Amino acid sequence: MNNPEAPTTTAHHRYAVYFAPNPGSLGWLAGSHWLGRCAALLQPMQQLAIDGVAADDLHRLTAAPRRYGWHATLKAPFALAPGIDWVTLHHAVQAVAHSLQPFVLPPLQVERIDDFLALVPAPSHAANAQIHEAAAACVTALQPLAAPLSDADLARRRAAGLTPRQDTLLQRWGYPFVLEEFRFHLSITGNLAQVDPQTQALVLDAAQEFFSDLPTLKFNSLALFAEPAPGANFVLLDHLEMGA
Repeated sequence: MNNPEAPTTTAHHRYAVYFAPNPGSLGWLAGSHWLGRCAALLQPMQQLAIDGVAADDLHRLTAAPRRYGWHATLKAPFALAPGIDWVTLHHAVQAVAHSLQPFVLPPLQVERIDDFLALVPAPSHAANAQIHEAAAACVTALQPLAAPLSDADLARRRAAGLTPRQDTLLQRWGYPFVLEEFRFHLSITGNLAQVDPQTQALVLDAAQEFFSDLPTLKFNSLALFAEPAPGANFVLLDHLEMGA
């Protein structure tokens, strides 16, 4: 599924591999509607009206995840190493996708993770092992195609405060929250401290109600996203089907 509005022949600033529902599905539309943007059509979407929450507050609260599009990170954004082009990356992601078998995600629920809200899978579900397998495959197989992190990138990551193990993972795999530090989640807000506690509570309640009817999601493809230029909104380039 190539995005006709995001030509794959154009070199992009960074790429990422995500889990994302197929565009047009209820799972994709629900998340994109909540965030206020469709990363496939590259269009804004009307956000939910929440009683007691100003539209500007919800728009600001969802700004960070909106830029990245509706997704769960598998291989965090990275620049291509010198000599690596889009075709090589596409073939590599396709090979990873073919090596994995599709499965059904566990039921998802809204939870607070540190300072933001996200959809996370029910704990102790058997499919969580398959989620971790898919994420680890993306991280380890694709890292040879990624450019080394710059000193500025390393400093920015370390400024958040990392454990020694997370710092080791950052240096080896370009991101600190991989392998045993990985936690599958679809972000639905940025930093909650941007709004007052009452607004935080209202948004949490609204999110729990909104996503309670989310249909069961199939993890049957790897979604390839790109950041066309530094700071630009991420766009969905392709969905690569899992399985041989």
